Amino acid sequence: MRRCPLNAVTVVPTVCAAACAIIAAQGRPAIPRTWDDQEIARHEVPLADPAGSPRHVSSDYYYRIPVRPIYKGYPVYAPGREPSGYLDRLKQEEPVVLWGGASAPRLDTDADWVRSGEIVFDAPIVMDVNISADDVRSQRWLDATKAPVAGDGTLPWFQYIVRTKGKVELGNNSCAFCHTRVMPDGSTIKGAQGNLPVQRGVAFRWRADNEAAPDKQQYLVQLRARLKQLHAGPYLRPDPEDRIDTMSIEEIISVFEAVPPGTSPRQRGNTFLSIQVPDLIGIMERRYLDRTGLELHRSVGDLMRYAAMNQGADSLASYAGFVPADVPRFAQTPTPERASRYSDEQLYALARYLYSLQPPPNPNRFDALAQAGRRVFERAGCGSCHTPPLYTNNQLTPAAGFEIPADHLTKYDILRTSVGTDPELTMRTRRGTGYYKVPSLKGVWYRSMFGHNGWCATLEDWFDPRRLRDDYIPTGFKPFDRATFPVKGHRYGLDLPDQDRRALIAFLKTL
Repeated sequence: MRRCPLNAVTVVPTVCAAACAIIAAQGRPAIPRTWDDQEIARHEVPLADPAGSPRHVSSDYYYRIPVRPIYKGYPVYAPGREPSGYLDRLKQEEPVVLWGGASAPRLDTDADWVRSGEIVFDAPIVMDVNISADDVRSQRWLDATKAPVAGDGTLPWFQYIVRTKGKVELGNNSCAFCHTRVMPDGSTIKGAQGNLPVQRGVAFRWRADNEAAPDKQQYLVQLRARLKQLHAGPYLRPDPEDRIDTMSIEEIISVFEAVPPGTSPRQRGNTFLSIQVPDLIGIMERRYLDRTGLELHRSVGDLMRYAAMNQGADSLASYAGFVPADVPRFAQTPTPERASRYSDEQLYALARYLYSLQPPPNPNRFDALAQAGRRVFERAGCGSCHTPPLYTNNQLTPAAGFEIPADHLTKYDILRTSVGTDPELTMRTRRGTGYYKVPSLKGVWYRSMFGHNGWCATLEDWFDPRRLRDDYIPTGFKPFDRATFPVKGHRYGLDLPDQDRRALIAFLKTL
């Protein structure tokens, strides 16, 4: 059998002791500044092509961005599960601001901060964008997306929001939108890898909007501009996003219909390359955030920065002169008034909530098969990279073909051996650092879509040696225009005897 050749390493420390002390403190904590210029300058690992590394806006600019209010949200029910007269009753509700302006939750204790952080986690930041209230109330939408429904009949990724009496809007793009998972028994796990089929829902709305558009060519132009805002990297030669310019609306919709739940072609990625949605449970133990290890996690302040970046602040930056927020010119940073953000207090509460998340009860018993699997894990040297008790060494590994800059070896925790997985995400996107982080194996029993692009739907698929073959049909993400392709790299465990492979998987599912 193949033994992992990487040297054993000591698990690096998790979030610094000072941050832990803040988290444990009662009463009013010392809240870090989210957008501290010095911290922002060293928060991200440089991109594989350093010329494309972002020049983020200044702290002066950032703190002139208006703080978005958080409104009271109401549950969204699946078709056929909504109480009689529910939407009409919501139209009679007065708008209620939970946090913003003169309104704020009580923040006297540690528990208060955690509860308030959950409010931020659930709060949507856009209304009726890409998925509408009419969509989620439609059986056609539910049939097309195959979105799972929670045991109480809700679609827990959304909220109805009343900002004006008489008008009910569908709120989405909250943290919960990507990081809520509905389990087979109907229970929900907040903070987990989400399983809302987001892109299928988006494709459903785009098709409807295109059919209703009086000028279909203009709609296509606008859609292409939106995708370039999310994904273009003109400093790349060639830019993978240039392909969009030759595609029809139906071809673009087909790209998104092919994206399975649990993955997403998120901003700074690639329209044609989905990314596994991360599990946020246990995030306090992670030293690097993002599949490419893009953002350092040294303190609670870094987690606040990560949240701010992923809720729009990174689109304000210049990537070798390309400014995503400036649609359709992409040339200049817009005025702060055109953006919105959370306050430092709100982001701090969100971080406290994320740090508090605990995994759900594991139904998998540590039986004789799992015990045998632990011996396989130890014998194969899996712990070299997936070091207990965190089951990650919290290091970065270079992609095939990436030459590690000398100064990175002193700045970052790098394991010099590449595992040979597909390098596209980390070499040819605005998230690409040239590295992939070593993921934790904790909680793999409730996750899916394995590999950084989510090619394999299950652990069994990931350890199937047939995935290396050219005629392999991936069970997870695969491009819309390719029926078969090999899922290369990370060969460790593929040559195990069948019994050992089953035992190893049984052990991993107990973590």
